[in-house]
Amino acid sequence: MNFLNQFRTVIILVSIFIGVFLGQSELVGANASMLVEPFLMIMLFGVFLQIDLGSLGKAFKNVKFASTAVIFNFVWTPLFAWFLADLFLTGSPDLQVGFLMLMVTPCTDWYIIFTGAAKGNVSLGAAQLPINLILQIALLPVYLYVFAGSVVEIDMLTLVKSIVIVLLIPFVAATIFRKLFVLKWGTEKFENKILIHNDNMQFLFLNLAIIAMFASQGELLLKNPGLLLQMLVPVLIFFAATFLLGQVVGRTLQMNYEDTAALNLTTLARNSPLSLAIAVSAFPESPLIALALVIGPLIELPVLVVISQILLKIRPGYKPFLFLKKGKVKGKS
Repeated sequence: MNFLNQFRTVIILVSIFIGVFLGQSELVGANASMLVEPFLMIMLFGVFLQIDLGSLGKAFKNVKFASTAVIFNFVWTPLFAWFLADLFLTGSPDLQVGFLMLMVTPCTDWYIIFTGAAKGNVSLGAAQLPINLILQIALLPVYLYVFAGSVVEIDMLTLVKSIVIVLLIPFVAATIFRKLFVLKWGTEKFENKILIHNDNMQFLFLNLAIIAMFASQGELLLKNPGLLLQMLVPVLIFFAATFLLGQVVGRTLQMNYEDTAALNLTTLARNSPLSLAIAVSAFPESPLIALALVIGPLIELPVLVVISQILLKIRPGYKPFLFLKKGKVKGKS
C-alpha cells in the first residue's frame, strides 16, 4: 500500500480540520457548497475509468462468488442496515437516511486495495466491481423509497434526476475517454499511464470535496459533536456481523481463503463518495445526511485496516467447513 493508502484516515481527518478552519471565514463558508458537487463528479470520473463494461461477463464466471456477493450486498445489507438505523438512529431522521445511503452502496475502489493487503483474490474481487456499481445505481432510489420514505420526505423525481446528472455525466465522459485512449494507445498504456495514478486522483478530489463540505457545514458539526458517536455503534455492529457472516458463508460454500477474504472485503467496504455526491444534489436542505456520509469513512477505513490484519492472522489456519466435503469423499469409488 502506498503512502496515501496507509494514511487515508489521517488525511481525511486533516481535510475535515482544514474545511472547518476555512469555514470560519464568512465568505468561504457561504460559497464552499458550490464546489462539493463538481469535486465529487471529477472523483466519480476516476471511479468510472476503472470500469471496463466489456469485462462484465467475467464476474459471472465464478457463479458461486458472484451470486453470494450480490445476495450479501443487495439483500442482506439493506435489510440489516434498515434494522440498525431503526434501532439506533430513530431520533435523527437525517442520520438514518445518511446511514442507509452509506450502507446500501458497496465500494467500487478501495476494497480492492484492502483485498490485496489481506492476500485475498484481487482479480475475483475486481471482477465484481461492475456488478456492484450498476446494481447500486439502479437500486438506490428503491432502497430509499422503501426504507426511508416514512422517515424523511423524498422527492423521487428529484432523487432520480440527481442520480442521472451526478453519475451519468462522469460515466459517459469516462467511458468515452477510456475507449478513445485505448483505441489510440492500447490497453497496456491506459493501465500504465492512467489507471496507475487514478486512485490518487480520486482520493485528492474526495478530500477537496470534504474540505468544501466542512467549510460550508462545519459549524453544524461543531454544534452537534455527538454525531460521530451516534454513527459509531451501528457502523461497528454492521462490520462485525457482516464479517463473521461472510466467514461462515465462505467456509460453508467451500471457498478457499483467498476467495473468502475477497468476499469479506467486497461486502464490507462502502461507497461513501458516490452516496455523498447524490446526497449533496438530492438533499441540499438536509446537510446532516451529507455529514453522515463524510463521517462514515472515518469509522470505516480504520475498521478495514483492522479486518485486513485479522484476515492475515486467520490465513495460516484457514479451513473450509468439512461436513460437505466428507459426503463427497464417501461417494468416490
